[in-house]
Amino acid sequence: MDEFDTKILSLIQNEVPVVARPWAAVGDKLPLGETEVMQRIAALKTNRAIRQISAIFDTQSLGYESSLVACKCDPKLEYEVAQIISTHPGVSHNYRRDHAFNIWYTLAVAPTSRFGLAKTIDILHAKSGAESTRRLPTLRLFKIGVELDVAGTGAATDKKTTGYSHRQRQTTGAPLTDLEIRFIREMQQDLPVEPEPFLTIAGRLGISLEELQRITTEMLTTGKLRRFSAILRHREIGFSANGMGIWAVPGDDAAIEHVGEQMATYRAVTHCYRRPTYPDWPYNIFTMIHARTPEECHAVVADIAKETGVTNHGVLFSTKEYKKTRVQYFTPAEQQWEMTHSPE
Repeated sequence: MDEFDTKILSLIQNEVPVVARPWAAVGDKLPLGETEVMQRIAALKTNRAIRQISAIFDTQSLGYESSLVACKCDPKLEYEVAQIISTHPGVSHNYRRDHAFNIWYTLAVAPTSRFGLAKTIDILHAKSGAESTRRLPTLRLFKIGVELDVAGTGAATDKKTTGYSHRQRQTTGAPLTDLEIRFIREMQQDLPVEPEPFLTIAGRLGISLEELQRITTEMLTTGKLRRFSAILRHREIGFSANGMGIWAVPGDDAAIEHVGEQMATYRAVTHCYRRPTYPDWPYNIFTMIHARTPEECHAVVADIAKETGVTNHGVLFSTKEYKKTRVQYFTPAEQQWEMTHSPE
């Protein structure tokens, strides 16, 4: 990638503007012509720097139930266990991590699910043959927002407070309308690299561009939509270390949440959550760290530990990616899965 490629990636990982000619708007900030921006983005997709360009919705604000799940299984059966878990369409991430709990996945189930979240996890546990399964839902969202330092201008321990958090999340309000559900189905698809893609989407929905923009703004305001942007393939652009910081933070709720807010200020921390503990799992704060090397991950963890004073911590690296995709909301895939995966 050259200088303009990195600038494009830095811009579109934050926002692709929902306007008539988005690539021209991106080019105006560089400056580059619309055609060259489109050519570069197409090449970045071909070269696997960009995974997808689409709306990023907040799962819980749409009425979905979701959780991180940790599984312990026989390492010899790991591939088979992971493959069975990955068949569920609501499993968006599924990784091997270097721990006795060796399979980690995220699961989202629709409000129309016959089974619900807990029962679905029980089914996946039974069908996969996992030895132990721990449900780790979000108790508090301190930050979610992948903003990689593509240009490499900062240090791994830099602070940056932007990101989506519990302050934006709204889980109450009027039910989604039929138009809003159709909007979600359209906007979650990979945006084509053509001059007027949002006009095409508005046409399929039978509305004007102005109405599409109105719904976008409303969903951003209510927290249902986090942003419309590019999802980058972090390994392909140099961020090969994916470390999950795990922290046993002592104290009462206020003390734990204060520490969570501190941890979320690190730019390299792309996700920061409070999660439940178990007798065999004492860690209540999770910090996902994307860095260029394991050493950078450890440097971030060390800096966080120094600032917060938390001594009981660790970092689990992902050593195998079994599945990584965006959750597809309001599709028939989950219903089809449930029809063929009844409980034992």
